[in-house]
Amino acid sequence: MIGGGSWATAIVKMLADNLTEKEIFWWMRNEEAISHIKKFKHNPHYISSVELKLNGDNISSNIQEVISSADYIVLNVPAAFLKESLAHITAADLKGKKMVSAIKGIVPEDNLIIGEFLHENYQIPYHDILVVSGPCHAEEVALEKLSYLTIACTDIEKASSFASFLNTRYIKTNVSDDIYGTEYAAVLKNIYAVASGICHGIGYGDNFQAVLISNAIREIKRFVDAVHPIDRDIKESAYLGDLLVTAYSQFSRNRTFGNMVGKGYTVKSAQLEMNMIAEGYYAAKCMHLKNQEYGVDMPICKAVHGILYEKRSPIIEMKLLAEKLN
Repeated sequence: MIGGGSWATAIVKMLADNLTEKEIFWWMRNEEAISHIKKFKHNPHYISSVELKLNGDNISSNIQEVISSADYIVLNVPAAFLKESLAHITAADLKGKKMVSAIKGIVPEDNLIIGEFLHENYQIPYHDILVVSGPCHAEEVALEKLSYLTIACTDIEKASSFASFLNTRYIKTNVSDDIYGTEYAAVLKNIYAVASGICHGIGYGDNFQAVLISNAIREIKRFVDAVHPIDRDIKESAYLGDLLVTAYSQFSRNRTFGNMVGKGYTVKSAQLEMNMIAEGYYAAKCMHLKNQEYGVDMPICKAVHGILYEKRSPIIEMKLLAEKLN
């Protein structure tokens, strides 16, 4: 596991419920957090109520050591910081490893989804790249509430194998071969969750939210069909389910971020007060640039980009957007 946030903690919990302590290796940057976990079996900063059944010797701030010891490398750092986290890692270090992305974002400098980034920068073959998709909030995993995950890989056997590591009495898993669709849908749903939060902050009600999200899933379908046109059911949990939980849940940091912007916070002040990364902020710019290549009709994404990066009024922008929805 590479990363130390709430979702990384949740995945470690799931793995620890199925694997032995010696089979899990965890890289974190924060030495104080590492010491705390070794001593108290809790992450002091994220979902700290979760007891982690770990051998403290397998938690390290030495990323090369963790990577060399593992067959599967699960990535869960914010997409904006992935390049920095892997700065001292080479393609040779990752050769033969199976790379699992639990990151719901785009690498900003390269404007690539995680699978493409790993393939182009580290020569990881696509059949060794797996994507973990929701709908699943880390906080509910911590509470052991029944949740579902989709594991996507072009090699279904590898997807099934990794899914078996996560299956517990409170986690059910599905598998898919749609790595492009699941990754892009995971990126886009964060933008729509920001939009949902902005609308709530302005004062729009549930009726409008339902129209907004029904339009959002159609935007997702139009885009993923343009990028990777295969036979997929956009109503499956990995697409529609993940969108719904991110747009509506009290645990959604993207919705929280959007809600603050809708209430009048500047983007900077909302980011500072949250003290957490809202992937939808970075995704809005990346997808705006990405869509210049494809030219897909995406009015919701366009509206969010205008508010966050062009300093347009949330009230005016959402009023204009409302005229385009149906």
